[in-house]
Amino acid sequence: MFTLEGETYLVTGASRGIGNAVANVLLDLGANVVGGYASAPGQLKGLRAEFGDERLLPMQVDLSEPGAGFRLWEAAMTFKGGIDGLVNNAGIAPSTAYDAAEDIWQADWAKTMQVNVQAVADLCRSAILHFEAERAKDEASTGRIVTVASRAAFRGDQPDSLHYAASKGALIALMRSIARGFAGQGIYAFTVAPGWVDTDMADIARQPGNEFMLKEIPMGAMVPPAEIANMVAFLMSGLVDHATGTNVDINGASYVR
Repeated sequence: MFTLEGETYLVTGASRGIGNAVANVLLDLGANVVGGYASAPGQLKGLRAEFGDERLLPMQVDLSEPGAGFRLWEAAMTFKGGIDGLVNNAGIAPSTAYDAAEDIWQADWAKTMQVNVQAVADLCRSAILHFEAERAKDEASTGRIVTVASRAAFRGDQPDSLHYAASKGALIALMRSIARGFAGQGIYAFTVAPGWVDTDMADIARQPGNEFMLKEIPMGAMVPPAEIANMVAFLMSGLVDHATGTNVDINGASYVR
């Protein structure tokens, strides 16, 4: 097993689900974590009680607000004076019919793109600038970004989730561009694309009439959040940096490319 002892990571959407599982695994491996959340710290309270204030800093920022990504990064930098890796996990998935009223359509698309794409881009920009500055001081310095996308980026999604699929496709292109553009400076970028993950955000797949959503999974079950978290930690470990730009599908074989 590898260790992340002494490293510091910023994880968005860390109050529950995948983000909380990621924070837990990183902490177990010895890292310090700044856990971003939108409205309530949720399960970060338990992690803080377990690992202490010196290891975990919950931080409230609403990424639907313009510039919130920049503000979150700057605040996170004050925790330990630097950040070694960024995990972009926060995201929203509103249900918006294609024939919804125009104002609803516009508002839902704008908010989805702000949270799922623009805030991620702002955080990535901040991370790259920081990693470049550290590289200028130490040519062996490296930085890593892992972004949680979705199988929807590749196979599409339901008609009421057009904005969600489009936003996740944008993340794939963003991370591949970062990988190509900055690998020579020791900045590495990866994506993980889950299918249905066993979190409360997947409750829609458990509702009557939506049985088809789970029946298409050959393994017969949703992905445990810990499996996503384990992969994120592995990509952050430095053991596979030459895989920069790659995407890892974790979906129980519901979408195989």
